[in-house]
Amino acid sequence: MEMAANSMLNTLKRWLLLDLLDGLWVTFKMQGTGNIATEQYPSDRPKVAERYRGAPRLNINPENNETLCIGCDLCAKACPENLIVVGTVRNKETRRLDLTTFTYDLSRCMFCGLCEDACPVDALELTQDFEMASYTREGLIWDRQMLEEGPRPTQYTR
Repeated sequence: MEMAANSMLNTLKRWLLLDLLDGLWVTFKMQGTGNIATEQYPSDRPKVAERYRGAPRLNINPENNETLCIGCDLCAKACPENLIVVGTVRNKETRRLDLTTFTYDLSRCMFCGLCEDACPVDALELTQDFEMASYTREGLIWDRQMLEEGPRPTQYTR
């Protein structure tokens, strides 16, 4: 008897769509302006955590406008993904290594910061920039010029 009443009650709930109406009531109840949690992203930039590691950058010496990188290749050796390639040439006059190429493959980077920690002159830095999207894989392989300039995100205006 009790089982038949429960079965009949469940059938009535399905026929009257009471579960759907309960869900719609929750939706309409949350429509008030006090419950909005949407960020207006392109125009209002979100705050990034202080310890966030984002886009890499090769720092430049402000005195002579040359990169601080000495070509020691320690960042490439510290990288667990082997995504950094440093090309150098020995300067015969100064007997120092001159940086010729520096590539950084962002498509494989896990932003661990080991390359940044291994650099003895703080030439490589992971910045707070987070807008690094690209439509191609080749766009995620940054060369020396791109690393020195940093990402150029699209600025949206209202």
